[in-house]
Amino acid sequence: MQYIQFDNGRKFDVIPLGRATIDLNPVEINRTLAQSATFKKYLGGSPANVAVGLARLGKKVGFIGKISDDRFGDFIIDYFKKEGIDVSQIYRAENGESLGLTFTEILSPTESSILMYRNSIADLSLNVDEIDEDYIRNTKAISISGTALAQSPSREAALKAMEYAKKHNTAVIFDIDYRKYNWKNKDEIAIYYSMMGKNSDLVIGSREEFNLMEGLVAENSSDIETANRWIGYGNKIVVIKHGKDGSTAYTEDGRKYSIKPFPVKLMKSFGGGDAYGSAFIYGLLEGWDIIDALEFGSASAAMLVASHSCSDAMPKVEEIKKFIKEEKAKYGEMVARY
Repeated sequence: MQYIQFDNGRKFDVIPLGRATIDLNPVEINRTLAQSATFKKYLGGSPANVAVGLARLGKKVGFIGKISDDRFGDFIIDYFKKEGIDVSQIYRAENGESLGLTFTEILSPTESSILMYRNSIADLSLNVDEIDEDYIRNTKAISISGTALAQSPSREAALKAMEYAKKHNTAVIFDIDYRKYNWKNKDEIAIYYSMMGKNSDLVIGSREEFNLMEGLVAENSSDIETANRWIGYGNKIVVIKHGKDGSTAYTEDGRKYSIKPFPVKLMKSFGGGDAYGSAFIYGLLEGWDIIDALEFGSASAAMLVASHSCSDAMPKVEEIKKFIKEEKAKYGEMVARY
């Protein structure tokens, strides 16, 4: 069953909105950041990674965001162009705002952390007058990152994009994407997350992220309580992720579909969520059954956490299908389902 109806006559498949930044991953792994001396530069930021993931899967992708007016900004534009992502709605910061930088630490396959530099940041300076109604009218879906809601004027720009999407029957995907940087308090988080979550068609987040979104109305909700709450507001699908314990998609007709991670030799414990999201969205756009879209997302996530990068390692359709086939040959047909 196709829970979200996409208008196939539109120019773009998905347009993510939010941050495009730079990841600096250590070349010498199994060391602390203090001990690391050499880093490799990659495109970063969850919305940007999702854009790349969908483009690698053959979808027509745009992007709404703001970047620094310098060589790092050039890097973002050039990378997107190379991937075939439309850059017409990416703006340059006018007041010296910097591109976000994320230094990652890979202490072990299961111990990773990130250090973000997010002061006077370009992506959070996106203005409401930089949201183009026609751009949103001409896409099947927009994917809005919760990080874009952390600070004005970006939060108002994101909410305006959501309103245009609702006006033109463009599907709204809300990736909660919590990062503690730039938020003032938990009440603020709950208020703005809820505003977006009440107007989306698909909301994706971890158990912890949903707890933050529900902070003003509930404490320690069960997954089914959370799913029923946000489906009650109008979401067609609610996806709750539990890391190594897998994830479950709840649908508006009362069904649930669960998936567990594919066995893989980990390199790092970050980046899988963006691959999961882009591959799951791909499956929905293709009209697949929910469980098949979840399996595709889980496989893509497994491939990413086994790789050094996030954006550079985003796989193509045939690569994911080959991975799934090989994993099932090793571990059994239902290896990722429960």
